[in-house]
Amino acid sequence: MARFLSLLSVCWVAACAVGAPREIVFCHYNVENYVDAKPPGPDSKFGSKAKPEKSIAALVAIIKEISPDILGVCEMGSPAQFDDFQKRLAAAGLGYKHSEFLEAADDERHLALVSRFPIVARQSLANVPFELAGRPEKVRRGFLDVTLQVNPDYQLRVVGVHLKSKLPTPAGEALIRRLEASRLRAHLDRILKATPKANLLCYGDFNDLKNEPMFAEVTGIRGTAGYMADLWAKDPLGDRWTHFWKTADLYSRIDYLFVSPALFGEVVKSKSRIYRGVNWDVASDHRPVYTSIIPEDRTHRTFAESAVDSN
Repeated sequence: MARFLSLLSVCWVAACAVGAPREIVFCHYNVENYVDAKPPGPDSKFGSKAKPEKSIAALVAIIKEISPDILGVCEMGSPAQFDDFQKRLAAAGLGYKHSEFLEAADDERHLALVSRFPIVARQSLANVPFELAGRPEKVRRGFLDVTLQVNPDYQLRVVGVHLKSKLPTPAGEALIRRLEASRLRAHLDRILKATPKANLLCYGDFNDLKNEPMFAEVTGIRGTAGYMADLWAKDPLGDRWTHFWKTADLYSRIDYLFVSPALFGEVVKSKSRIYRGVNWDVASDHRPVYTSIIPEDRTHRTFAESAVDSN
């Protein structure tokens, strides 16, 4: 590991000499069913269709427009589909050499991540148990968790989630989301207890609104060392919705970026954005959420001091 970090340091010195970017961009995107075609069966009454080529083309074009350094996605299909996704990004000029793919209880939709920076630790959890009405259950998509070496002196840890959908279930979909969020909060607490100054970003499709119990579970208690701040991104018109539910004709914000106290001062709040451009609805029923980070440890800045950057 020491030899690897030494080599990495040399590479970064060379990169800085040619003008490596001072800011990096992180993006979360629910890519809406980038899955294989699947016939109806006992686990899926309606089956599923492969994502149309028109949608994939729009998806890649939007990602290219944002050009994130790190991209976390929800609703990725099989490993073969993820490989196809990465090849399309490469063909569009978006070269990502590092990736993570999480296979958990949901065998159809997965969490995945691509990065321009090396992954130096993989802590993803495929098996996250909880109890529901006395029965053992699992967080169906698990928690994607990796640490990225952004430069020789700066690591960024990212935790990606996709909580229970809004599809009705006899046990109560809102209750399941709250229980999943509780397990996520416990995971974040373990990270911050072990490394209080961790540059920690939690992102994903949480399938719930900020006035619901899920939000309070994930953020924790304001003013405490473990509080995860919502970046409260918006699009160029000031709108904050991230998802359009066609059946109900409903626009809502259910995708979030949360950051730890250490990372809060390094986020450029004015660049915490929700994409607004052509063909967003062709690509997915979600809009990507992204932010810029200055990869310098500035933990001396408090939440109040950093508010001057706020949008």
